[in-house]
Amino acid sequence: MNHSIIRTDTWHLSPTPEQQQYLRLTVQEYRAFCHALVGVVNAHWTTIANAKSRCSEVERLIHQTSKNPNPKYQYFGKRFYKFPSYLRRSAIEFAIGQVSSFFTRYQRWQSGIRSRKDAKPPKLNGNTGCYPSLYKGQCIKFSECLTVTEIKVWNGSDWIWTKVAISRKRDRHLLNHAEIKSPALIVNKKGCQLSVPFKINPAKKEGSCVCAVDIGINTLATVSIVYPNGTVTARKFIHPSADIDRRDKRLARIRKKARLTKNLHKGFCSTWYRKARQYNRNIAQHSSKQIVDFATEHGASVIVFEQLKGWRPKGGRKGSTLKQRFHGWLHRALVNLTQEKFAEGGGKTEFVYPRGTSSFAFDGSGKVKRSKKNYSLATFSSGKQYNCDLSASYNIGARYWAKKLKLTRRNDGQLDDGKSSSFKRRTPVTLSVLWKDKEAEGLSSEVSSDVYTPRPTTASA
Repeated sequence: MNHSIIRTDTWHLSPTPEQQQYLRLTVQEYRAFCHALVGVVNAHWTTIANAKSRCSEVERLIHQTSKNPNPKYQYFGKRFYKFPSYLRRSAIEFAIGQVSSFFTRYQRWQSGIRSRKDAKPPKLNGNTGCYPSLYKGQCIKFSECLTVTEIKVWNGSDWIWTKVAISRKRDRHLLNHAEIKSPALIVNKKGCQLSVPFKINPAKKEGSCVCAVDIGINTLATVSIVYPNGTVTARKFIHPSADIDRRDKRLARIRKKARLTKNLHKGFCSTWYRKARQYNRNIAQHSSKQIVDFATEHGASVIVFEQLKGWRPKGGRKGSTLKQRFHGWLHRALVNLTQEKFAEGGGKTEFVYPRGTSSFAFDGSGKVKRSKKNYSLATFSSGKQYNCDLSASYNIGARYWAKKLKLTRRNDGQLDDGKSSSFKRRTPVTLSVLWKDKEAEGLSSEVSSDVYTPRPTTASA
């Protein structure tokens, strides 16, 4: 059974000055309705919370109908003229969520669950920056070519329909398995936009190989395609040097200015910090796309990472820049973006135990010796030299297959050592473990004979 995924695109609108004013008034009218509604929901929360339908219970208090001619709060019918029913129900759901969240946080505060001992009680905030949800067919209509949209707006005296041009959008609407849901109208200083959610039902990927990714400091990401018999068919180094240099230059300026400043005030070098964050975000976006494209191109159904969530790196020796370089490390951002993008195509992301993937050679010859001048260069016990990040990516893929093929029942990246305990140190799982496994041969019968298999005799620098 395939699980649906919700993803959101931003579509930019190009309204005329008059239309822009209407869109702004629409958002203001909706927020005023929500602000008034939060007080009503808060006053009757006990009744609303126990009601069979919370939305219907709130409508009974504010909305006049033939069956409900005298609602308790007639202010809404007088103040908000001909307010659309779908916007009213959207506002009701928003207000219920705000009040429910407030009572949950207040009960936690009363129970003593606080961030600090002198923490003040939470407050109910009705002045939230919410935006209206435009239900398809009722509040918004799209043209067939999706170049124009018709939106129901408030012009100050009445609700009218107006056609607004769509100037820019992304490509999710072109997917066959993507369904457009009701968008939200965003109006702020940046302009007018539609936040369009898509319900995506991707087909599950089927493949006999995995894409193993080693994320490092010297090389941002090293990826390789690994089969269950230890065959490696493709390798790639992803390291956008130009963008990384631009980011590091901004960080160097901040360090230089900090040394010359006695008291660092709030907002110190905020512009350079903002630019560095934007560079990092851009690097993570482009690099994650390269990883997903590489995995898709070679038919990988799984992308494997090291499980480094929560890991805190240590700084190097005195005078070393290692700690500063770790501040720009993109591990979590890169993993999260890759996971989200690959899931849209039906792929899966897995994690393996990280210890020993870089420090042990992929050919099973034992620990490697890292070069002090070039930390990416590793020397095996046999004297051969190999790229350490590339060897680590092989071992990451091997640990996934070792667990999948039940070559080990352990979760610490090591092989089983028999039923009885042993004084010998357990052997970490490396790529060489798959070469010895005969069961894996049957799972990779379709792999061609001309692919690259990194045997000990063929390891290259």
